[in-house]
Amino acid sequence: MTVDFSVRPAATADMDMILEIQAVAHPAFQEDQAVFAERLALYPQGFHVATLDDELCGYVISHPWRRPGPPAINALIGALPGNADIYYIHDLSLLPVARGLGLSDILIGKLKDHAKDEGFSTMALTAVGGSFVFWRRHGFVVVENAELISLLSTYGAGSVYMEAVL
Repeated sequence: MTVDFSVRPAATADMDMILEIQAVAHPAFQEDQAVFAERLALYPQGFHVATLDDELCGYVISHPWRRPGPPAINALIGALPGNADIYYIHDLSLLPVARGLGLSDILIGKLKDHAKDEGFSTMALTAVGGSFVFWRRHGFVVVENAELISLLSTYGAGSVYMEAVL
């Protein structure tokens, strides 16, 4: 069986399908369209969609950020920090039909290459819903930080902040 998938920059016209993918992939972690639109406007080079047989099947949102933790969930950030010291993966979501095909490896590899090209030596993310096992396979490790406890609680029980050295 031949799988025909590709990755391209996200566009405003993709937003409805991106929100549908989010609803399937993360039913407990819904963010408003305004959050997605803002991330696309602030850092389009970090927002990509994946297609499978010419149908949108996933997306990834990423951008420069500042430690010690993630932006609040479902919140506008206004601007990217001028003193960013880490490259942050805000969200990676795939429809079930696109899982297990290696597409996440391609998306994460693309982000790692981009982050290195932009001069970052570390990436970060917040793993939700037990996804830390997936992210650990991609070189991310849990970072324990008391400052993050209240912020991580808004991401749901068991959420952890993770970083990977590039």
